[in-house]
Amino acid sequence: MAITALNSAATGLRALSTRIDVTANNLANAETTAFKRSRTNFEDLMYLKLKQPGMQNAAGELSPAGIFVGLGVKVSNTQLDLEQGSLENTGRNLDVGISGQGFFRVRIDPSIGDGMAYTRNGNFFVNNNNELVLGLGDGYRLDPPIEIPPNSTELSISQSGVVQVLPAGQIQKQTVGQIQLFQFVNPNGLNLLGSSLYQQTDASGEPIETRPGENGSGVLLQGFLEASNVDPVKELVALIKTQRAFELNSQSIQTADQALQTIGNLRRF
Repeated sequence: MAITALNSAATGLRALSTRIDVTANNLANAETTAFKRSRTNFEDLMYLKLKQPGMQNAAGELSPAGIFVGLGVKVSNTQLDLEQGSLENTGRNLDVGISGQGFFRVRIDPSIGDGMAYTRNGNFFVNNNNELVLGLGDGYRLDPPIEIPPNSTELSISQSGVVQVLPAGQIQKQTVGQIQLFQFVNPNGLNLLGSSLYQQTDASGEPIETRPGENGSGVLLQGFLEASNVDPVKELVALIKTQRAFELNSQSIQTADQALQTIGNLRRF
């Protein structure tokens, strides 16, 4: 059985090593705009059934419990924590935070999935074609697209996503577009692309397009950006607990090794 203990402890080391990697990534992105932390979930592996519950003994009595020896643990999944990050006031007209649920949609490389990605990062710019683009990578265009007329001033974005500007030489604001938000039945099923971008999968379901403030979607706040939802204190506590569990699994390996060594020395007696 010492061999079983060695293998079980080895699975624990592998699973905990993955948890350390995930926690380290959370801490590394503590200051990344709109970053969502991940949580590592575990599940136990198969069991050796040495005795079936309910077996009869010589007296015809049923055993109230069986004997099962587990074969270790594995990482079940990494789960996104979609809790709202704090909204920080930047004072910049093209910074837009989402208060509540929903994602912006942007166009990415068409060779990646369906060429669409979703993000909570609302750090927008105006590119050389006067289009609103996300200030990440090469500048991903907002979808549906919004074009800002050149030389326009007093850009405003309402909580419902209506984009208005004051064109040059005019005194009345003009509506130039509508920012839409997208929700998913299972946002934890989204594919993580990096750069705070997510892409739909069969597990996430199809995106549900809504106007901000309608059908359960959040509202937009101009001049704000959503901060990372990583709590460094919680992550450090989780890191310490993982480290201790890692040490305990290492101790299990040492104990199993000592047991095997004792068995190997029996031939000397």
